[in-house]
Amino acid sequence: ETTKKALFFSEELRMDDNKDQVVRHSGLSRLFHWVMAVCILTLLATGILPILGAEFEWIEPHWIAGVALTVLVLLHIGRSLSPAKIKSMWVSISDIKEFIAGGGKVRGGKYSLEQKMMHHGITGLSLISLITGWLMLLKIDTPFWQRDPFIFDAGTWGVLYVLHGLSTLFFVSFVMMHIYFSIRPEKAMYLRSMIKGWITKEEYNENHDPDRWDTK
Repeated sequence: ETTKKALFFSEELRMDDNKDQVVRHSGLSRLFHWVMAVCILTLLATGILPILGAEFEWIEPHWIAGVALTVLVLLHIGRSLSPAKIKSMWVSISDIKEFIAGGGKVRGGKYSLEQKMMHHGITGLSLISLITGWLMLLKIDTPFWQRDPFIFDAGTWGVLYVLHGLSTLFFVSFVMMHIYFSIRPEKAMYLRSMIKGWITKEEYNENHDPDRWDTK
């Protein structure tokens, strides 16, 4: 059974381009996703591995990845301010009721309720970690300023460290869930769409409501 699922997953990813397909993610959106993924994984690795005992120069790649992620998040927010994009990611009470009534099987818009919640969760954690990270950056020398460890009192620094640490722990959980659900065979079409940009017309009709996601 496991072998069959692995073969199915592999075939889904290798599926060639054809005329019977619906564009789900533009090339720019996919580039944003994968560069942000690299930044987040770099931040997690440089933030957690030293705590586990790994010895390497982690501070500089950590804050550089944080600066890069900040720029990407700001650009992403700017690209997402159109009414259509906000609507596609909006979570309403009716979405939740429909999800519960359908037992999780809903032909929704471009994004399912689970995908919206994952997006919002990672967005919230990103903002917390980036804001606290920028404030913590004031404690080290950078090309932009000289360190000032006394800009906040000890209590404030403690709060910043706790928030930054908690957001990191939750980030690890969210990344693990994201990867897990991305590689499940029944979700292979979404991973393919993040690599190649498209899903098939059949997958579109089976999983999405044309009235909620107009692809024209």
